[in-house]
This record gives sequence, C-alpha cells and structure tokens, in this order.
Amino acid sequence: MGFASAEADQPPVDDFVTVDGMRLHYFARGSGTPVVLLHGNGSMIGDFLSSGITERIASGHRVIAFDRPGFGYSERPRDRRWGPSEQARLLLRAFALMEIERPIVVGHSWGALVALALALEGAEKVAGLVLLSGYYYPVPRASGNSLAPSIFPIVDDVLRQTVAPVVGRLLASHAVRKVFAPCAVPESFKRHYSIPHALRPSQIKAVAEEAAMLVDAASMFSGLYKELAVPVRLIAGSDDRIVDTDQHSARLHRELGMSTFRNVPGIGHMVHHAAPDAVLAEIYALSEHHRSPAVVRRRSVERHWLHIGDDAHGAKLGDEDEASSPRSPPAAVPNPSPLAVAAGAAG
Repeated sequence: MGFASAEADQPPVDDFVTVDGMRLHYFARGSGTPVVLLHGNGSMIGDFLSSGITERIASGHRVIAFDRPGFGYSERPRDRRWGPSEQARLLLRAFALMEIERPIVVGHSWGALVALALALEGAEKVAGLVLLSGYYYPVPRASGNSLAPSIFPIVDDVLRQTVAPVVGRLLASHAVRKVFAPCAVPESFKRHYSIPHALRPSQIKAVAEEAAMLVDAASMFSGLYKELAVPVRLIAGSDDRIVDTDQHSARLHRELGMSTFRNVPGIGHMVHHAAPDAVLAEIYALSEHHRSPAVVRRRSVERHWLHIGDDAHGAKLGDEDEASSPRSPPAAVPNPSPLAVAAGAAG
C-alpha cells in the first residue's frame, strides 16, 4: 500500500515531558484555548498529524497531541497497570507541568476511555470532551484478540520480538483498510504513518494489554457516566466496522444529560480523517464555553441527534431525530472522584 516504511525516517516530531520518572512524547503547536488529542489503541501521534487535523486546530488553539504510554515514543513502565484511570492521572500531572489549563480533550477509540477518565478524575480540570468512535460499554466482541497477554510473560516477550512483528507486517494492509472502511485509506496516511514503527515489539505489547483490559474497563466506566460534570460531544461513523455505533456512541448519548451526537453517514472508524470538519465544529463549540466555567457546570446542553450531509466542505446539520427537553446536569464530581469510589468498591 506504499506506507512509510523506515523507522529511522520517523524521528520524534516534537518534545518530551517527564512525569513520575517516565517520558511522555507530545506534539504541540499554536496558542489559545488548549485542545488535547488522545489516540486509539495501536496508534500514535502520527495518526492525528497525517489527518491534517492538528494543523487546522492549531490555527486558533493550542493543540497538544500525546503518545499515550507505550505508544509512539512514550515509555510504559512494566511495574504498573496502565488502564484508563492510571493514564488519566499521569496526564493530569503532565497538564500541570505543561501549564495546560482546562483543555478540551479529544479522544479517539480507546483514547475516548482515557478522555472520560480525565473528566471523572478531575472535572474542574477539563473544559469538555469530544469523543470519536469510542467503545463505552462491555458489549461482547466478535472474536478474541490474538495478542492478549498469556500467563507466560516470558513466552509473550519472545513472540512479540519475533513472530508478532512478522505477522503484523503481513496483516497490516488488511487491518488498515478495515479500520478506514468503507472509506479508502487516505494517501496522506500512507505517506506519513509508519507501520513498522507501530509494529515494534514494545508497542505490540501495549496493544495486547489494552485489548485485554478493554471490556473490563468499559464495564467499570459504564456505571459512572452519569457522574460526568462536563459537556460531551460524540461523533461516530454510521458504518464503523470496529465499534458498533448504535451500541456505544448512540447509547452513551441517550444516557447523558450533557451531550450531543453526530452520526456521520457513510464513514467508518476514522472519523477525524473522513469528517474533520465535524470534529473541528465540536471543538469550536466547546471552545466558546472555555472561559466561562460557571456556564459549563450549571447549564445543561440540549441533547440533539445531528447528521452531517454529503457536502465534504463543512458540516451540514440535518433535522433532529430525537427532541428532548434539556435536563439538569449532574452534580459536580465529588471528592474523592467517582473512579476512586468505584476502584475502592471493586478492590
């Protein structure tokens, strides 16, 4: 498929911040209201860069895209678990070090769970969420993940160092086509996204760990969504072949009192590539509230079902599918956070 092929040709694109002794790689551009981008499982900053969305956000905002722990150039220490909550706490400390104040957080796929964890851990530190193609409920998956960790970690390491990268290269083209389907793989993604870098043994290990914990993480979070105290804007493709839009994004929208939902017809999982105008529209909408925290916390956002027309330039909104009166937002997140309460109950 003509993907970027040499890892040596893909140096770090920006800088690092050290948090709790580990290095997080990030890309930062622009100034103004901060917008944080969190990629999905198996991905990295290069996904957002190749979509062109980072450049467009940076024209009027301060955009910061992170390689989540274990992906791209960020470290993932093996002496701790790296679920959504742990990643959120790490990022909140990074925000403090980098003076990122109340960002709009954009999470794609697995990154949407981390975005939700950020809002549950520290609602006062997040202005709002834009969630793209997320997996939010413990819906059984069609098949198990072949890279899920076994009870023999040494064997796992050997397999990831030898067999998995070879098999991964053979399957990469098919996997990429599936994640973009029914849309074609963009030429910019082929040129700028390094598949070999994404198939390094260390990243394959992170992919396997996140795949293995996905259902349990969604199960824990699904009982906490009503505790969210920030506005949430959901976007997903009607033809997503990775995550069922009706079972996840549409369902979460129905459950929340501070959400909007755009179901974009004719596109799949990679909405930031296929419908960047829709993503930007939601970021701009939240940005208007960024300097008015009292408004964000006390006013509910009217819930709408929105559709984007076929016009590729700009989001064209259709009629509402569901009309409902505004509901009062949930109470402010208590201290300790809902995640801490849930973790204590589970442990």
